[in-house]
Amino acid sequence: MATGESFLSCAVTVEWTTPQGSILRKVAHKTASLRLIRNEFREMYMEISSDKSANIRLALKGINVFKKFMAEGKASVKFQEVGCTLFISNAPPTNLVTFLRTIFVKMTGDKEKKTDTMPSKQGMRAKLLSGKAQSFEEISPVTVGDLQTAKSKIPKSTLTTPSPPSKKRKAEDPARGPAPKKLYSPSPLTNTNSLNPEQQRVLEACVSGKNVFFTGSAGTGKSYLLKRIVAALPPDVTMPTASTGVAACHIGGTTLHAFAGIGDGSGSLDVLRERATKLTMVAQKWRKCKHLIIDEISMVDGTFFEKLEAVARHVRKNEKPFGGIQLILCGDFLQLPPVVDKGKSEKRFCFQTQCWERCIDLCFELKEVHRQTDKEFISILNSIRIGRVTKEISEKLIGTARQKIESDGILATRLCSHTNDSKLINDSKLENLKGEEKVFSSQDSENSTKLLDMQTIAPSKLVLKVGAQVMLLKNINVNAGLVNGARGVVVRFEEGLPVVRFKNKKEYTARAERWFVKNSNGSLICRRQVPLNLAWAFSIHKSQGLTLDCVEMSLSKIFEAGQAYVALSRAQSLETLRVLDFDSRHVWANPSVLEFYQKFRRRIQQMEIIPLGRPLADKTNKKGKLREILEKQLKQR
Repeated sequence: MATGESFLSCAVTVEWTTPQGSILRKVAHKTASLRLIRNEFREMYMEISSDKSANIRLALKGINVFKKFMAEGKASVKFQEVGCTLFISNAPPTNLVTFLRTIFVKMTGDKEKKTDTMPSKQGMRAKLLSGKAQSFEEISPVTVGDLQTAKSKIPKSTLTTPSPPSKKRKAEDPARGPAPKKLYSPSPLTNTNSLNPEQQRVLEACVSGKNVFFTGSAGTGKSYLLKRIVAALPPDVTMPTASTGVAACHIGGTTLHAFAGIGDGSGSLDVLRERATKLTMVAQKWRKCKHLIIDEISMVDGTFFEKLEAVARHVRKNEKPFGGIQLILCGDFLQLPPVVDKGKSEKRFCFQTQCWERCIDLCFELKEVHRQTDKEFISILNSIRIGRVTKEISEKLIGTARQKIESDGILATRLCSHTNDSKLINDSKLENLKGEEKVFSSQDSENSTKLLDMQTIAPSKLVLKVGAQVMLLKNINVNAGLVNGARGVVVRFEEGLPVVRFKNKKEYTARAERWFVKNSNGSLICRRQVPLNLAWAFSIHKSQGLTLDCVEMSLSKIFEAGQAYVALSRAQSLETLRVLDFDSRHVWANPSVLEFYQKFRRRIQQMEIIPLGRPLADKTNKKGKLREILEKQLKQR
């Protein structure tokens, strides 16, 4: 059995060319397996195998690897000695990084071990006279020693062929198309497995092909895990979506409504089916999709979810749930609910529909909180999440009203329940500042400004002055505390760029960063903008996913279940939080959601009878059959 380090499943094209570049032979496979092996003389080969043709083995020596687009599941390997180039596409990005890393590490180690070798003719003669039978075996796993050897060689050699030198580099034009996304792993030579055990179990279930729903309180790393899941699946057939534009941007996807092609879902089911079938591009997306990811599923109303499932079956001509597409759903129903018209709340949540039970195989709840470290504050938030407010909790939160959380000219961000309130506060505060305005306009991919306005948190037009209260919109340097949601103040402008001093006293010159979003046809579009936004005030709705290190709130205008919890859980700690008018009447949870979570946790406990792991994907053994029986019993309930 090949390991993840030495095995890769992807689309492959192999071309043999003349020295002048003419193609002599070409082999293409939509699905193929790449395997790293050694022969009887310990020489490394890459083996390309497919059901449609004989295996191809290429010696791993004198190669160049082009890995600029690894984040999109693409790379190429040029075997210079035999005039052959291997083009890789539709590879799970995480697996591709690991595979290429293994090649680099093993080849570096082989170079270290070699001493003076005999001339090639003598070497060939020695091999022929050796009497060894030809044999191939999988390469051994990468060891700590292999990694150390490879790291020591990084400054002197690299796998990627360097770009041709140029005296002047052209400024990047977003209209020409986005630059490749950064991978989630910091380095191809470091251990990228930074998931905790409960996150790892979810990832294993998703990779095994199960329809999964996972949830968790705020700050448990749901979005981070979702990014890792996206990176572990083949990009050409995986559609990352979310119910909101901002959430879609976080995972590099598109909105669910844009993907589905049925608008807001209004109209009869027959009309929606016909609309999705007639629109060629929409129908092609549905048929091509094998893995549909939906973030913030809690904000998708039940009726739309049902119609979506029915449209999927119709367009794909497949009566399995969602037309046979693997579903990966993520969200917390105890946070913001779907927006529905009054009087149409019979199926407000997805879990209230019949197709929810048919679609979901496995459920998980993440419990380890990463956003906050104070156990007392985590306990308070867990109680608020289910609408439970004790006298002690009230006293603690009321007491925060007297806290001074400002420092070094950085004021607390006011979280507002209505978006218009936050905009009015920011505009008014900016206007009252003296000094010259500096305007920063975004550079957007062609004809995509309107879509990017809806799907990214970065504004198309940002107006700043010295003294403006701002928030960082991207992780710039985690170790230095320059993270998404960090609060600061503009202290000056240098060479036309804003210099921001943050709460931790670090200064940062804000240069343009990029946000990537998928448009309706699946291609990437890009916004390039200074990663800041005005932060005297922010809406609770747009704050989802943020961690704020200096925040105050008024909860008197709360109008939805879960809204108070979302606002409070943005705070990093009790010491950085100020609640101006806490009243326990502003805190409640939807009774239907509470009932769902009670049943949900019982279901998880029953599923935990059999641990996750390899038996999950292997239903031929006894444990696999037992799990199948258990899942059927649970669905019948």
